[in-house]
Formats: sequence, structure tokens, C-alpha cells
Amino acid sequence: MGIFLKFRKYSTTFWLTKGFFIALGLSVFLYSAWLGYSHPLVNTIAALSALYLLLANDEKVWFAGGFWIGVLWFWWIAMSFRYYEFAWAIPIGVFMIAAVYGLLFWSVAYLSRLLEQRFRLSPLLPKATFLFAASAIHPFGFDWFKPELVFVESYLGIHKWQFAIILFALILFIQKGKLFYLVLTLFAYQPTPKLPAAKDHIADIELVTTHITINDKWDPIQLKRHIDFVMQTIDEAADKNKKMVIFPESILPVFLNKDQELLDMLKGKSETISIVMGALKLDETVPRNSTYIFQKSKYIIADKVVLVPFGESNPLPDRLGRWVNQIFYDGAVDYKAGTALTDYRINDTTYRNAICYEACSEKLYEGTPGHMIVLSNNGWFTPSIEPTLQRLLLQYYSKKYGTIFYHSVNMSSSYIIQNGNVIYGHL
Repeated sequence: MGIFLKFRKYSTTFWLTKGFFIALGLSVFLYSAWLGYSHPLVNTIAALSALYLLLANDEKVWFAGGFWIGVLWFWWIAMSFRYYEFAWAIPIGVFMIAAVYGLLFWSVAYLSRLLEQRFRLSPLLPKATFLFAASAIHPFGFDWFKPELVFVESYLGIHKWQFAIILFALILFIQKGKLFYLVLTLFAYQPTPKLPAAKDHIADIELVTTHITINDKWDPIQLKRHIDFVMQTIDEAADKNKKMVIFPESILPVFLNKDQELLDMLKGKSETISIVMGALKLDETVPRNSTYIFQKSKYIIADKVVLVPFGESNPLPDRLGRWVNQIFYDGAVDYKAGTALTDYRINDTTYRNAICYEACSEKLYEGTPGHMIVLSNNGWFTPSIEPTLQRLLLQYYSKKYGTIFYHSVNMSSSYIIQNGNVIYGHL
């Protein structure tokens, strides 16, 4: 009977419900931004409340919280299964993503309890240390989980020193039980920066948004239509006296370096306007996802350096990776990553090259780039929260490094970000 009661107590759904509401509090910033109703006060209160509850609870709640964070933040990853004829596997994919985060969180809370039992160390310290360092933990190379991101559209800052103050204040509040200690979070206050004049940033740039579905983009019958659209858009931008036109990722779904006729056409048009566009590149038998930069009848190619786990490069061991590729991707060969980051100069400004996923990777910010052109194809994941999470991550990096982003997107809105704010674009 005692074992039954213990099992019954352990299996109660209360810890699962509590974990869900913790994850919900840590997702308010994301879903309110997705719905277009983001407010810094609401985001601040929700994030602080959720972090307090998370720190104050045990490993069962931590497992549930991590599990639901995996669901609420990253369910969209499995949406790409639709295009590989595995739509039935979407719930399985979501569950597996959630389980990874659930087990990660559980292991941290379990270790915290062991340290408390053996060394009388407060479990709050290892828990807070994990939250502080979690942005450097990348399951299968996926690095979009950053706990401090919850404050990106709040009254508190996203820098590590600010997040440390927030966690320290919450620890004192839990230990001492006095609201006074929450006043310490005021030292993490970050005022909203003044918005610059948008015209200074967009007057010379044509930032292109497209709405081409994945099926249409890779349909060879429609290739001519895509090419005609690109050429017409370049001409229209030149007629408006724009100095640069930026197209989304893989706007031309061809190995452009092998198509001399297309290259010559684009080089000719670059005599009057600089062109930045996404297309494929073939190095002998090695496929790459690349950016082509045309300027003054010449061009350079910038290869994608950080590939999407599973989507472009399989992070599993070779034998297992080949098996997964054979089952899910018809034996397709992985893309190959570029060996070095690429900076290029257009009209007296130096830009860091980034293609979709990699713009949200810390690696792209080596050397603290002042300007970054990002090309994305969000068609794999729309409709979903993915474009919103991507934009919030770029706002995070803009605040952290001072980078200005020029983001051209397929299947969601394009925009420019400066000082952590969207200064151009309809979201």
C-alpha cells in the first residue's frame, strides 16, 4: 500500500500542470509578439514570475517545464516534415524535441538535489547557473534556446550581467521571502533606445519580400517565372534609383555558378545597381547554400557557414546519419558548410553575410559585425511562430552586439533592425 501511495503521489498531474504554466510564462514574450500585442510590462512580469516558479521547484516540475518549453518554443521544427511526405510524423517530432529539453532540465534539477544532499549546497545555485549558461548548450547543434531572450521586449536587459542580476535577485527572494530583494532587478533595467529615422536606412535599399511556397519554388516548370520576377524586380529597383536590391534565400533554386547565361545577365544589371541574392552553388559534387553578390559587373560568392541540423547537415554519427538521410531524405547528400565567415563591401558599407538559420548563431558575431544582410526562406515552417522567434533572436543580437540587420525573407515579412528595434517592415 505504501508503494502504491508513493507512486500515486509521484504521478499526480499537478507537477505537469505547474510545469506547463512555467513554460507558458516563459513564452508570453514570443506569442504576444506573434499576435502583435507585445508589451514590455507584461513580458517583464510574466518572465520574472515564471523564472521564480522554476527556480523554486523540484526535478519533476523542471522536467515538465523543459518539456513544455520544447513544445511551445520549437514545435514548428517538425512542420518541415510536410515536404518530405512525413506529415504523420509531426506529433512524433514535436514529442522528441520536447523530450530532449525535458530530460535536459530534469538532469539539472536532479543534480541540484544531489549536490544539496551530499554537500549541503543550495539547489538554487546550480539551477541558476544552468539558466545563465543555457545559451551555450546546443542540443544536436541547435542553439535557439536562450533563457535571457524572454526579456528582449521587456524593461530588463538581455546582456549576461543583467541576467545574472535577475537570477541573483530571484534567489534572494526565494531564500529570504521578502519582496525587497526583487528591487535588485532594477539594476538590470534597460531603457528603450530611441528609434533612428528609418529613411536613413532604407532610402538606397530595395528589401524584397516574396511569397513563394516550397512546392512552387522547387518546381522546375516555374523556374522561368522565378527568373523573370528577379530580373523585373532588379529593373524596378534601378528605376527608383536604389543602390542595392536584396533577395531572399534561394530566390533562384539553381546551381547559379554553373549557369553562365544567368550569371552574365546579373553581372550586366549590376552595372547600375548592386544585387544580393540567394542561390545554390556546386563545387564539383559538393552542394552549398550560398549568397551571390553582384557589383559593377563582377560577383563573389559567400557560402553558408552554419548549417541547419538535419535540414541541411546531419549531426548524427556517419552511419546513423546516412541511414536517416536514406529513410527521410531519399538518400540526398548533405550540404557542405563554408569554411569561413564572409564580409563584403557595398557602397562604402561592410556587411556580414548570413543565410537564415545561421544569423541566429553566436558564431556569426565574431568580430562584432556592424551590419548584416540576412537572407531567409521561412516557407519550410510557415504558418508558425518560427518567423517571430527568428526576428526576436535578431533583436536580441542587435541589442547584444549593436548589429544592424537587413533581412529579406520568403513567406514572411522582411525588415530592418537597429538597436534591438524593427525600424522598417510590416510584421
